[in-house]
Amino acid sequence: MDSTSSPVIRVAVLGGGVAGMSAAHELAERGFSVDVYERQPHYVGGKARSVDVPHTGTEGRPDLPGEHGFRFFPGFYKHVTDTMKRIPYGTNPQGVFDNLVASERVLLARFGKPPLPALVNFPKNLADLETIFQDLTGADTGLNASDIKLFAGSLWQILTSSYERRQQVYERQSWWQFMQTDEQGHRDGYPDGAVTPYETYCVGGLTHSLVAAQPKLMSIKTGGDILLQLLLLTANPEAHTDRILNGPTNEVWLNPWLAHLTGKLGVRYHHHRYVTRFDCDPYTRRITAAYVRPDVGDAEEKIEADYYVAAMPVERMAPLISPDMLKVDETLGFIKILAAPETQALNWMNGIQFYLNVDVPLAPGHIICLDSPWALTGISQAQFWPQHPLSGYGDGQVKGLISVDVSNWFEKGLNGKLASDCTLPEVVEEVWAQLKKSLVQASGECLLTDAMRVGYYVDSDIEPDTHRPTPPPVQSPFATMHNTEPLLVNTANSWSLRPASFCGIENLFLASDYVRTNTDLATMEGANEAARRAVNGIIAASGSSAPLCKIWPLHEPDVLAVLRWEDRRRFAKGLPWTDKLSWLGQVLHEANHLYHKIRGFR
Repeated sequence: MDSTSSPVIRVAVLGGGVAGMSAAHELAERGFSVDVYERQPHYVGGKARSVDVPHTGTEGRPDLPGEHGFRFFPGFYKHVTDTMKRIPYGTNPQGVFDNLVASERVLLARFGKPPLPALVNFPKNLADLETIFQDLTGADTGLNASDIKLFAGSLWQILTSSYERRQQVYERQSWWQFMQTDEQGHRDGYPDGAVTPYETYCVGGLTHSLVAAQPKLMSIKTGGDILLQLLLLTANPEAHTDRILNGPTNEVWLNPWLAHLTGKLGVRYHHHRYVTRFDCDPYTRRITAAYVRPDVGDAEEKIEADYYVAAMPVERMAPLISPDMLKVDETLGFIKILAAPETQALNWMNGIQFYLNVDVPLAPGHIICLDSPWALTGISQAQFWPQHPLSGYGDGQVKGLISVDVSNWFEKGLNGKLASDCTLPEVVEEVWAQLKKSLVQASGECLLTDAMRVGYYVDSDIEPDTHRPTPPPVQSPFATMHNTEPLLVNTANSWSLRPASFCGIENLFLASDYVRTNTDLATMEGANEAARRAVNGIIAASGSSAPLCKIWPLHEPDVLAVLRWEDRRRFAKGLPWTDKLSWLGQVLHEANHLYHKIRGFR
């Protein structure tokens, strides 16, 4: 932007999570004047933040690091990692991005059976090959040939379906139903209500735990797309399926990001500011002001800007949509529907950290507790934080840290209670019990003992339920806990409710994980992509000559391009998917396969 020939354009970014910070970053680099308004008094980054556990530091050491939930950067992330490369960090050539380290395994922990290590990257050495061999021969999973055939066939159908079929058909159907979990052949010998090996390993597993989605609610499109991205990464010798930060999130990412924004880029950051309402002129089709305040009962502050970026989560944006805004664009009302309890789009996924007096690495990567009623996933952090030893925090006695995400707060645990019905101490003890039951070696010895545990931290978003607003429909009416930051989970047929980054209000743009994106999942990646789309809208609306933000599609294997083309032709004629090709499709597919095979040998 040429600031000498045009006035500076002011943009108010409402929300300082990953979406808000991403929007501010892209805007400020392009010469816009940016103010960010964030509800947190001290932290930035929204759900991605880590926190300082209060009153734990002694003798000059900082407080112990806690988290809303552990971080996970799959290899298919392009948007947020591109931004990370532009955040300076010490002498790192690629800035904060160089603080990502690759994991080597995922540990599938099971009740009554030894944990099963599984490969997450293309095999690069003998140990990797031995792990694959163990996966195939010594797993004792209970899966049969019929299960494997059905699972492989389902993935093949998604891989070879056209984009049009996925968007218009698979978006409307649930992943659980598509995977045919209720077929009698997979339930033989299992009583009603029992979880079968097929459901545990093939339908739930990664999808339920690592991508923050509910397999019975999410669409085929979302579940299939993301699972395939992970599988395709595993088959790529040059890719890393799973990457992790090499220290507490604030220290190695978010605080350097904030310093870069408010320093070199000149962004003005306003903490402890809740957005309370918008003024919208339905005749000019513009927002004329937004209002914020530090807390309930405090005086409102008026914000005037040329453009506004709403980077708040859906449950906070929905109440702000006024009748005047609906007069301009009635489709904004779908955001209210999306946030309503009956859609089941809001759920809980919050973290607990256990501090240990010894380091227990467990696995060089994430742990998925497949049988845990509360869908636990975790990671032993110390092994990835060599430059941030835990003994340098708190009272100096902590040597290990297991960070756990609780993904299902509305299922009965081993104690017979829903997590949302438990007190905080009950939640802690039940999570610890499920971990211990999951992490048992072949000898019967538990990898974790009570003597190791010296402390814990529960995400501060989980509060005693004294003034709870309307809960999600899955929450028990007897719940003792309230979640101030629920998580959006993509549900089947929700795309029609979700907005684009632009709307009928000419100077309002939306940047949050509920916005329509290629990523199509409530993640840091989705939030960053949504922010880029909002910034591109402002560039176009303002007439700026600044370059547009780059946006990446999900990877589609070229070797299967002919099969997707064939399905596109069938879909246009109203025909269902099939694995049987026409004669032309067969010829083209063989030619395409041969081309890629030859190219691969070069």
